[in-house]
Amino acid sequence: MSENSLPSTRTPAPATRRKLLWFWLAVAAFAYLCDQLSKWWVSSSLELGERVPVIPGLLQWYHILNPGAAFSIGEDFTWVFTIVMVVVSGLIVFMGRKLGSAWWALGLGLVLGGALGNLTDRLLRPPSFGMGHVVDFISFPNFAIFNVADMAVVGGVATICLLTLLGISVDGRKTPSAPTAAASAAAQEASND
Repeated sequence: MSENSLPSTRTPAPATRRKLLWFWLAVAAFAYLCDQLSKWWVSSSLELGERVPVIPGLLQWYHILNPGAAFSIGEDFTWVFTIVMVVVSGLIVFMGRKLGSAWWALGLGLVLGGALGNLTDRLLRPPSFGMGHVVDFISFPNFAIFNVADMAVVGGVATICLLTLLGISVDGRKTPSAPTAAASAAAQEASND
């Protein structure tokens, strides 16, 4: 069995790990700042409920406050979303200690920045602490209204799903798929005979 067919078992050097951690934090900070600055711009420039066409018939700014989750689901359970965002953010910080892949740093950074962006709204916006309404403003008519934090979370989750499908773990190791692992085991047995 060749060395190239084995999954990587190398741990990144401490300097590489530090770079990945800084990259992860930079991505999270960038997503968070873009989200908060865009919400500040919308809140200070548009009246609540105001619509401004960007690309007529396709894209508009539509300033709303969302007490629920995606598509305003769960409007009566705002506090639940606050707790979920705190837990998700904590799990991402915990996973960040194991980073060994720049792509995982990107995905986790986007999710963390987006989660913290919407969590800030839940904690600091009216009507009350932990029950605040999230500013949404990016609107595709007949589809959805969302914000930069939502885009960051979706982009981060898509990246993580793709990495998982490719068999790349958070520490950067590539795990062989089941058929590849079975073929490797069969080849190993054959070479031992």
